[in-house]
Amino acid sequence: MGDVAGGVALDARAPGAAPEHKSAPEPGSEPRLKSPVSRHSRLRFWRSPSEQPAWARPALLLVAALAAISYGWGLNHDGLETFYAGAVRSMSGSWHNFFFGAFDPSGTVTVDKLPGAFWIQALSLRTFGFHVWAIVLPQVVEGTLTVLVLYRAVRRVAGAGAGLLAAVALAVTPVTVLLNRGNISDSLLILLLVLAADAATDAYMSGRLRPLVLAGLWVGLAFQTKMLQAWLVLPALYAAYLMAAPALSLARRYGHIAVSAAVALAVSLSWMTVVTFVPAHDRPYVDGSCNDSVFSQVFLYNGADRLSGHVLAQPGCTLPPVAVQATTAGGARTVALDKGPARFLAGELGRDAAWLFIPSIVALGGILVARRRRPRTDPWRAAAVLWGMWLILTWAFFASSHFLNAYYLAALAPPMAALCGLGVALAWRMRTESRLVPVAVLAAVLAGAAEALALIPRDAGVWPWVVGTTVVVTVATVVCNVWWLLRAPPSWTARACLALGAGALLIGAAWASGTAVAEGLGPFDSPYQSATLTATAHAQWQHEMAGWPRQAAAAATVPASRSIETAETSAEVSEGILATGHEYLPIGGFTGQVPSTSVAQFAQEVRAGRINNALVSIHPLTRNPDMRWVLAHCQAVSGLSARVHTEGRTYARYLCLPRDAG
Repeated sequence: MGDVAGGVALDARAPGAAPEHKSAPEPGSEPRLKSPVSRHSRLRFWRSPSEQPAWARPALLLVAALAAISYGWGLNHDGLETFYAGAVRSMSGSWHNFFFGAFDPSGTVTVDKLPGAFWIQALSLRTFGFHVWAIVLPQVVEGTLTVLVLYRAVRRVAGAGAGLLAAVALAVTPVTVLLNRGNISDSLLILLLVLAADAATDAYMSGRLRPLVLAGLWVGLAFQTKMLQAWLVLPALYAAYLMAAPALSLARRYGHIAVSAAVALAVSLSWMTVVTFVPAHDRPYVDGSCNDSVFSQVFLYNGADRLSGHVLAQPGCTLPPVAVQATTAGGARTVALDKGPARFLAGELGRDAAWLFIPSIVALGGILVARRRRPRTDPWRAAAVLWGMWLILTWAFFASSHFLNAYYLAALAPPMAALCGLGVALAWRMRTESRLVPVAVLAAVLAGAAEALALIPRDAGVWPWVVGTTVVVTVATVVCNVWWLLRAPPSWTARACLALGAGALLIGAAWASGTAVAEGLGPFDSPYQSATLTATAHAQWQHEMAGWPRQAAAAATVPASRSIETAETSAEVSEGILATGHEYLPIGGFTGQVPSTSVAQFAQEVRAGRINNALVSIHPLTRNPDMRWVLAHCQAVSGLSARVHTEGRTYARYLCLPRDAG
């Protein structure tokens, strides 16, 4: 039987080892029947299964409960990304809009992503009615489930202690907490990818095809959520299986991978294929494409354009608009940044995601070195390959991407958390085998603590507390590991050293996450950001929400077939759709460039009385053909509300009457 080591305890039997032989029943004895008591005990979900330590499930449920609280605290008051939230409200209004991912209630144009990212949110609105919390709730649930699934994936290889440590590391990573407190689809993406990693782990430990096919299914569903990013993990899943699947020839392993990849591809392209065969007049125009093609939206606009920075530079799209970026309550937007891996290790991006990067890299190297001479089927080495490739490939993709949002980095959190859990568990297993174990622990703790201290801005109000606790725990870890290195201490000393080391590595991230929850931050925020910025964003969001009842009441007096306001971009009308559920027509999609409404169609809509009010950028002057038509044919509105000034731009309101269209 194995050891149980406090916070880093391991399962009684090493995963991957041969099962223990159960003693045969004595001659003449009756087989043991399941009593009502044992059946009742199985209903007590807080009790650990027989193959796990008694503390495992209660501890895991406590971690999951704390994670859910941090994700859901104040979920009715955090600002939403109005572009996505408006689309979700439109999708919740009809099954036609739901299936095609229509951005506006009339189903004129789609959202510029695949709709799988928003189906669960739309179902939540249909179930609970329109509430901010109903849009955020799915992300809280998805984030909590991710913690549980990551525990299972790591436990399969390294035991309950390693799984629990990985779950804790994921739950306290700031970018994870911030992401799950909003309405961004990456929460679902990460859950599906961790499910794929869990299934792939089962596959390479058992050699069975079924869990590998399941991994392909999960990746295909993840593609419906975030498109090409989902495929980044496939090399990691298949490399681990190819390396470690037992009792199979190389040809059979390749064959299993081919079947799984075919399933992933088929599921990934299923919705896109169906939509392609639907006549254009029976569905919304596909935003993010210049030719009304969902394949262009996915592989060009959301693929190649992300890397090159040349958005919709394709025939068929209008000239780039003067100023079109999606804003949120906090003024956040997708931004262009200098390329390179170092941008994730400092500043706001570092405070989101870099807390466990150095320890995870040390753990990755340590596992690969320590297990280098093990048999091909060694599950530890395969796990290091899986999670390490996930981390490195995703990191490299983001490093080369021209456009980046901070919450994208949440995809790095599961592999970093898993590697940290595996690393600490392996250090415990090897505590008596190598004197290099305390050296590696010391290196990881000192480097990780130094990085954590460097990430904390000096003007953060909790700076003395964070520094003080981090230094105290780090010094205690150093003293303990030096003693471990110089002597052959008893078992409890190694437990204490590893527990202190884990605490030193997690304490900085825990402080950052705790302050983020206390300050009500969300996906577009960063830990320790300016208090003024936070207060301004919250005040803006509360002001916007306070105006929703008035907007909804006014919208109720307008015929459902008429656009209350027509603008160049989806971003400019998203709040109106979110607040009212009524038609606000974006004639150029998210960027204002796509020809979702041609000039001839626009004039016909005016002639039919479905377009009256238009909001046109006059400084700088719009270059959208439909808006140019408005300037030439419609009447400028006078009065105080006729001009709108926002983010350095000036808009004017115009009234278009049927006679204006001839």
